[in-house]
Order: sequence, then structure tokens, then C-alpha cells
Amino acid sequence: MSLMPSFEIGVCNAWLFMVIYPLQWIAVLVLPGQIGERTSHPEEFKKDLRGRVSGWVTQIFWIGATLYSIFLPLKMGTAWFYVGLGVFVIGLLILVWATLIVVRTAPDTPFTAGIYRFSRHPMYLSMILVYLGVSIAAASWLFLLITVITFFLQRLQMIQEEQYCCRKFGQSYVEYMDRTPRWIGIPKFHQ
Repeated sequence: MSLMPSFEIGVCNAWLFMVIYPLQWIAVLVLPGQIGERTSHPEEFKKDLRGRVSGWVTQIFWIGATLYSIFLPLKMGTAWFYVGLGVFVIGLLILVWATLIVVRTAPDTPFTAGIYRFSRHPMYLSMILVYLGVSIAAASWLFLLITVITFFLQRLQMIQEEQYCCRKFGQSYVEYMDRTPRWIGIPKFHQ
């Protein structure tokens, strides 16, 4: 890692990792059902100023990270690259698994199957892992800083989403929260 952030256009840049988010967005648009509606924030989020601001800031960081990835060269052939690639692949697998669960879950039902048994927010987890993978594969302290800030912004959104789900799904969601970690872990099983 150097103190001066890398900034050069190239084919082997971090955009190769970050392209998964536009591809996921396109997949959401073409998949059958109401996945787009189910993964967007409800109207009541848009009324809450704190929620709107954290959403806007998160989007600005996502767009900024995506744009920066175009100019961020990967450290191809180095240990940095291979470790980062491994972290990225784990994040990608979690993203795909979570997206498939969302598609397969009936409307007006919380996501609690599959990867959602181990994490209440696997899509956020996957984003942090992808960003961390980019940070490592490019050996970029600046992208790591973006990752850390994104982590804290996501935490604010998680709390807001959990409050909404508790109101919408009631006691069943409270029980789900009790047995399932926010980020990742082993679920608690109740007798």
C-alpha cells in the first residue's frame, strides 16, 4: 500500500469486482415477481429525515466507490490480489445466495431462510466483503476507508430496517432477531 492512492484507467482494475452491483441491479429488473419492490425501502423510510440522509450518503459512497474502481488498478499476480479475490468470491457467493432467497420468498413474508438464518443482513455483509476484497486486491487504503465508512452507514440502515420489520411482522420478526445475528454467526435454536 502506498500513501498516494492509485488512479489510472486500465482493463485490470477494481471495476472487474464492482461490476457485480450493476449486474445484480439488472438481474433484479428482469427477474420475475416483485423483487424490486421487496428490496427497495418502503415509503415510511422516505419520510424519516435521518433515514433519507443516511440512504443518500450511502448511495453517494456506493457511486463514488464504483467510479473510483474504474481507476483503481488491481495488484495482479501478488498475494494482495489473491487474498482480495478470495474475500471477494465469498462476498459474491453470499450476494447471490441472498438474492435467490429474496426471489423465492413469498410476498409479505420476512426473509429468514438460507443465508438469512446466519445473518439478518447478508446483502450488506456481502457488500462489505466485496469492498474489503477490492481494498485488499488493490492494496488501497482509500478503498479500505470507503469500506469502513460504508460499514457504519449500513449499520444505521440496518437498525431502521429492523425497526420497520418489527412493526410489519410483529413478534415473529422479534423472535427471528433474537435467534439470528445481525452480521453473521451461528443461529440460536430454541426448543
